[in-house]
Amino acid sequence: MKAFVLDGYGKKRALRLADMPTPELRDDEVLVQVHAAGVNLLDSKLRDGEFKLILPYRMPLVLGHDVAGVIVKVGPLVRQFKTGDAVYARVDDFRIGTFAEFVPVKEASLALKPEGLTMEEAASIPLVGLTAWQALVEVAKLQKGQKVFIQAGSGGVGTFAIQLAKHLGATVATTTSTTNVALVKRLDADVVIDYKTQDFEDVLRNYDLVLHSQDSKALEKSLRVLKRGGKLVSISGPADPAFGQQIGAPALVKFIIRLLSAGVRRRARALGIDFSFLFMKANGSQLGEITRLIEAGAIQPVIDKVFPFASTNEAMAYVESGRAKGKVVIKTQ
Repeated sequence: MKAFVLDGYGKKRALRLADMPTPELRDDEVLVQVHAAGVNLLDSKLRDGEFKLILPYRMPLVLGHDVAGVIVKVGPLVRQFKTGDAVYARVDDFRIGTFAEFVPVKEASLALKPEGLTMEEAASIPLVGLTAWQALVEVAKLQKGQKVFIQAGSGGVGTFAIQLAKHLGATVATTTSTTNVALVKRLDADVVIDYKTQDFEDVLRNYDLVLHSQDSKALEKSLRVLKRGGKLVSISGPADPAFGQQIGAPALVKFIIRLLSAGVRRRARALGIDFSFLFMKANGSQLGEITRLIEAGAIQPVIDKVFPFASTNEAMAYVESGRAKGKVVIKTQ
């Protein structure tokens, strides 16, 4: 099969188009013919080596975490899906590889593609949708009437999280650039802060939850806009000790994680704020819940650009530029 391969870690290192063997199928997996693959900043960070301590992949490596496609083969233990099903998923860590013609996906990580969505639209959903779901629903348990600040509202996670938070009945504040104010207002954000002309710390007060996706400076400011008893869920770091436990990290890695997050955890405790780091996980049942919201019209995919498979490196560069409004997708079929 054709696939875009990473031969070794390196900042902005180009992926190589190669002929690779079709992956071996495990008993609890299906083989999906890839029709479209979402592109995420996570792919670039893996390529650059940012996660090599906690996700030590072997090279050569096929990148790509989001897939929409059709099942062409089913493992003997699979019960919920059959050949010919149109499906989508965020594939599991250490089984990534959606920048290819075929990818194996664990049954437990898979869901039927939402009715009415194209393959490209479906491929834009899993990673950002599950990130938003796990942050707002699973970790923060966001309630109707609460106030949530979602950073970078025009990005992939932001566009999904705004819609999910509004569906849950929350008041939503977000930041974006001048050119994207109309987009986030269309998604029904209540408070829109143009970060080019305003500082969110001057505008927001007594929030229940922050979904943090930016740098350490924004993290410090975010602690100050939360009320006592509020929660800050970070998807951009620093990782916390609970994450080290979750991934079964070696003792040295756990120590490094504890050290890197010690300062922010100490400041959060002093302010009476619950800080947690989220590295989202593949989850087919949660994706099924997201499917129901999409089919009910509560959430719509937001796609900026669709690139042909041959332009996978260009698609990754576009995501890294930070200019994307919503998601970027590669069309394979």
